[in-house]
Formats: sequence, C-alpha cells, structure tokens
Amino acid sequence: MRKALLLRFLDAANMQRWNDKIRPVELTELDKQAHKMTIAYLLGKFEESNDKFDWIEIIEGGLFEFLQRLVVTDLKPQIFRKIKQDQASYRELNQWVFKELESIISPLGEEFCKKFKGYFSPDRTDNINRKILNAAHFYATKWEFNIIEHANPKGYEIDDIKKNLQMEQEKNYGLKGMVQLVMYDKLRNFVDLCGQLRFQIRWGHVYRTPKTSVLGHMLIVAILSYLFTIEIKGCKRRCINNYFTGLFHDLPEVLTRDIISPVKRSVKGLSRLIKQYEMEQMKEVYSMIPSEWHDEIRMFTADEFTSIVKINNKTEKVTSTDISARFNKDEFNPRDGELIKVADDLAAFIEAYSAMKNGIKSPDMDDATNSLRGKYQKQRSSVGSLNIGEIYADFD
Repeated sequence: MRKALLLRFLDAANMQRWNDKIRPVELTELDKQAHKMTIAYLLGKFEESNDKFDWIEIIEGGLFEFLQRLVVTDLKPQIFRKIKQDQASYRELNQWVFKELESIISPLGEEFCKKFKGYFSPDRTDNINRKILNAAHFYATKWEFNIIEHANPKGYEIDDIKKNLQMEQEKNYGLKGMVQLVMYDKLRNFVDLCGQLRFQIRWGHVYRTPKTSVLGHMLIVAILSYLFTIEIKGCKRRCINNYFTGLFHDLPEVLTRDIISPVKRSVKGLSRLIKQYEMEQMKEVYSMIPSEWHDEIRMFTADEFTSIVKINNKTEKVTSTDISARFNKDEFNPRDGELIKVADDLAAFIEAYSAMKNGIKSPDMDDATNSLRGKYQKQRSSVGSLNIGEIYADFD
C-alpha cells in the first residue's frame, strides 16, 4: 500500500456527479460508490443460497469498478454505455484505464493487477455477482436521480433519464433483493438511512478540501481493511468480515452524527455513553432488515475495533496475532477489529493530510496528522505482518 493509491482513492471525493444538472446537494463519486456497496450487501444477502454467488467477487468487483470510475468518471453515462456495447472500443478503453493506474496499483501485486485487467473482459459480464453489482450501481444512481428530479422537474433529459432508469429497474427483477426493495418500505428505508450518511460531513467544524462524508470514509476504510487482510493472507471469511465491518462501522453515526474524537474524550465517560446510545438507537436499524441479518450487522457495528472469533458457536475476544496464528480459518468466522482501527486511522490521516496539502491551515488537521503519524511510525503493527509505519513514512 503506497501513498499514491491512498490519495487517488480520495480524489473521488472531488469528482462531482450530475454536474450538468441543478443539484440541491453535492453528489460525489466517492459517496456513490460507497452507497452502491451498501446496496450490494443488501442484494447479496438475498442471493447467498445461489451456488455461484461469492462475496469476494462482490467486494473485488466493487473495488475494480471504483478504480475504473476514478479514470473515466468524466464520461457521460450515455456515452459510456455506448462504448461498452462496442467490445473493441471497450477493450481499448480499459487498456488505457489500466495504463493510467498501473503505477499506483502494481505495488498490490501481480495477482491483483491480473484480476483487475481480467474483470472487464466481455465474456465475464453475465453472472450473479456482476448482476448484483450492476443492480446496486443502478439503484444508487436512481436514488440520486430522485433528488435531482425535484430540482429539475421539467429539465432537459429528465423525462428520458426517468424512463431509462425505470427500464433498468425492470431488468433487475430477476434478483430477489431488487423485488424486495420495490415491494417493502423497510428495506428502502435501510438504503435511505445509509444514503443519509452522504450528507454528514466529517471534520464538520473545519473547512477542508476535499470534503469527505461519513459514508465515503466508510468505503475507504472497507477497501483498506480488505487489502490489508489480503496482504496478511487472511482466510475468505476474515476478508469478508473485515471489509463489511469497515463498510458499516460508522453506521450508528446516522443516529448520533459524526462526533470527533477530542469531543468524545473531553468528558470522562462520554465516549461510553455515546456508544451506549448508538447501540440503543440501532434497534431502529434492525427493524428495517430481516431478523436473520441482525447478528451480522451487530458484529459490523458494535465493538468494531475488537478482534473476535467464534468458538463452539460462542463469540470470543482475541488479538489479531491470535487470529493469524490459530484462528485464520472460515470455521472461526474471524474479524480483525485491530486491523479495522488501523484502516480507520489511516483514512482519517489521509483526509487531514490532503486538506493540508491543499492549503488548509488548521490546528485540528495538524494535531491529527502528527498524532496519527506518531502512533504508527517506526512501529510494527500487531496485525499479522503488516508494517503500518512504512505507509506513514511514505507521507514524510
């Protein structure tokens, strides 16, 4: 993991969507991709019994599509769709995308680069995992359009966009989750609740460029958690749990808003009280989703920075070192809370670092970068063989 890739992830927070339409709020590519993956989780839960369904393909497909969008986001959707219909043109486009990204993704290894290039092959577009990602992409776009339409009721292309989105929705009725979303308000409320985190800006008391939302931050934490887990050779279930813990770890903040660490630490016991309140309010979230998902969502959102395994159907607290040494198997359902914390801190660091590089002078930004750098530099992380200090040293 190198500095160039980390900063490139954050570029998506500057990429404006629907920028040829009147927008009552900013809609960025980072937030769209984050919302898409929360929707992909919901749709995926309804397809877990399908033999060809694979959470790793969902996670990696979402990451590869995100990387592609970092390069081609300026292409108008209608033009991008036309290019995709022409196999030769689409292949050429993706070769160019890979060349643009090769220098920053090559440190992730030859296997990662090979998977990334292979993902966009024309003969690999029709499986259940790709359908879920396509449907999640469409639904996140439709969610944004519902906001745009109110501000452009008679605007140019609005009627055409609405018809096309309706047609796309009908194409996805083969997915159980899409039918459930259309039929049930509760599931739509869950998607809306996740979407609200687009509008909660991190470091809200400080002027920053780029601004990042809680939802966008969650996606970056999820991606970092997954890539770190791959690096330490985590088992499949460990990779899945770490990714989705990263993706949902701040979900309770939709009920309390983003409260910065100095405020939480300012009054003795305040952090514990906030956490307790968040967990109480999560009952509202649980009411929106099937009961059989509750334990998993609870694992993703409660004590998210604690490393755990399941032994004899009982959750046990361990360390990430223990997981690597003794419990790195799917049967133990491991989750590295310590690794999620490392990813969360690193995401916060690059947010502050980028703001300062963009000319924002703030004691809060300065304190954050110095404190996080000091915490991890010249220190080997306890998470497997990860040396987090090397990543921070890259920013010197």
